[in-house]
Amino acid sequence: MENSRTTRTKKKRRGLKIVLLILVVFLAIGAGGVYWVYSSLKDTASDMHDQTSWKGSDKRKEEVKTGSGQPFSALILGVDERQGDRGRSDTMVLVTVNPKNNKTTMMSIPRDTRTEIVGKNTTDKINHAYAFGGVKMAMKSVENLFDIPIDYFVKVNMESFQGIVNELGGVTVNNERLAFKYDGYDFPKGQLNLSGKEALAYTRMRKEDPEGDFGRNERQRQVITAIINKGANVSSITKLGGLLNVLGSNVKTNMSFDEMKDIQANYKDARKDIETIKVQGEGKKINNIYYLIIKEKEINAIKTKLKQQLELN
Repeated sequence: MENSRTTRTKKKRRGLKIVLLILVVFLAIGAGGVYWVYSSLKDTASDMHDQTSWKGSDKRKEEVKTGSGQPFSALILGVDERQGDRGRSDTMVLVTVNPKNNKTTMMSIPRDTRTEIVGKNTTDKINHAYAFGGVKMAMKSVENLFDIPIDYFVKVNMESFQGIVNELGGVTVNNERLAFKYDGYDFPKGQLNLSGKEALAYTRMRKEDPEGDFGRNERQRQVITAIINKGANVSSITKLGGLLNVLGSNVKTNMSFDEMKDIQANYKDARKDIETIKVQGEGKKINNIYYLIIKEKEINAIKTKLKQQLELN
């Protein structure tokens, strides 16, 4: 019985473990330039800042300059860390932002993707990289897979997701693909207004979806986009304070407060055009373990798109 309960608890804690990099840098737009907002954002950024886990990409000769509007990339890692267990990054979203074409790309990396785990000298599921070597190993493994520099990481605790959605007063998504029930909630087709718990359930379902992890990734991106759009238009000081408390307690990033200010000033229009990049692959069992195999042609097509977005030669 105890093992059964533990298994059910672990399953319930899986799913979307996400908050938006872009959300935190746009929070002050609606609230105006009052000192309280500036001071609170600075305090929250200080709580979130972690310069030790990732000091910058070896794939760049010089660090990215957000003050000059240079395109940048970020990897969002949704992790479920418990005492004595680093956890795995069951959610990995690679984001690129280009203020020149006013576009953001968002790509969910399937957790079962088989690839080289850089620094471990092994080939395994990509979500195991974080379990083996934390942020640095996860970042290097994704960089190696897609051959691009990743400038920033955002590591998010599971508990923050529900809190952010609730602080926003819920989010609205359009469920076009599949009507389903999950975790006690009913999700018909059409426009859905989701609370934090409902949003978590909406993005958690995988096995019942005909597209499996791909279908779940699509629902994740829907909720992410809804959070971006609603978070960027926060106008209530009380609501902003609640959001900052959730972010400060549950998010770590190597982005500094000054870089956040630069992004707010130079990149804000890029959130209006969010392009989804969908990773295609085939499921295969190797030594009785399931992996997603991405063909070289698909990897190369993704590399090309990402390099164009980041304006890399």
